[in-house]
Amino acid sequence: MEGRPRRSVLYMPGSNERALQKAKAIPADALIFDLEDAVAPDAKLLAREQVCAAVKSGGYGGREIVIRVNALETPWGTEDLLAACEAEPDAILVPKVVHAGDIVSAAKILQGVHAAEKIRLWAMMETPMAILNARTIAATAVYAENRLCCLVMGTNDLIKESRARALHDRFAIVPWLAMTLVAARAYRLDIIDGVYNDFRDELGLREECERGRTLGMDGKTLIHPDQVWPCNEIFSPTREEVEWSRKVIDAFGHSENENKGVIVVEGRMVERLHFAMAQRTVAIAEQIREMERVCV
Repeated sequence: MEGRPRRSVLYMPGSNERALQKAKAIPADALIFDLEDAVAPDAKLLAREQVCAAVKSGGYGGREIVIRVNALETPWGTEDLLAACEAEPDAILVPKVVHAGDIVSAAKILQGVHAAEKIRLWAMMETPMAILNARTIAATAVYAENRLCCLVMGTNDLIKESRARALHDRFAIVPWLAMTLVAARAYRLDIIDGVYNDFRDELGLREECERGRTLGMDGKTLIHPDQVWPCNEIFSPTREEVEWSRKVIDAFGHSENENKGVIVVEGRMVERLHFAMAQRTVAIAEQIREMERVCV
């Protein structure tokens, strides 16, 4: 179960050049340079130019760099995608995904221009149709040429489109989060929770992060740098989780257990699936430690 930390995923407006530079010092695991919702129509071209220049110049350390392009059917979408391919971010976030064809179409453009192999695709899940089609969208990841590796929940848009009430416990949208999460896991994709709008309310953010992590989310999208530290803390493996995972790995590493499907570790039944989970937990924890070392 390969993976990388995606605890905190911070949106940065592509039209704000100062924010793009400031992001180099923000300890988020991933940065989404936004050409879509955060950019007014008359600033789209400038934002594209600034974002691509920032990505090419680098200086973001181990942070995962993602460019959110405009939808292909908009006047800017195709050119955004082509420019992003040239800039070579770690991933391109496709907005307004409603069916599998949206991912396939974006992937074919990447294939057509021979985009760098490292560039992955993320899918924005922000409409009722996207939730209904979550399984088929996630299933495009079966084919490596589609490059899909992550789903991102667009909870604000989902609330608007569904006419649900935006309550703190997110009662209305938890079923949609769970449906999309199960689809993501069925095809070994990461999934990132939606934003928490009141960036001054740290307690509310922490509560929502805790619920998201309990549900199974890998991390959370954020709208303000002050949200990064609480998010990183909550979505990190705990010391107890890491210690237990190391014990599981060590136990399966013993010669007498190498061919066993089930073993006992400190009185608990442990299966091979727990071994894979333990390996991923330790790998993520080690990557986090290395990222924190570099950022200090």
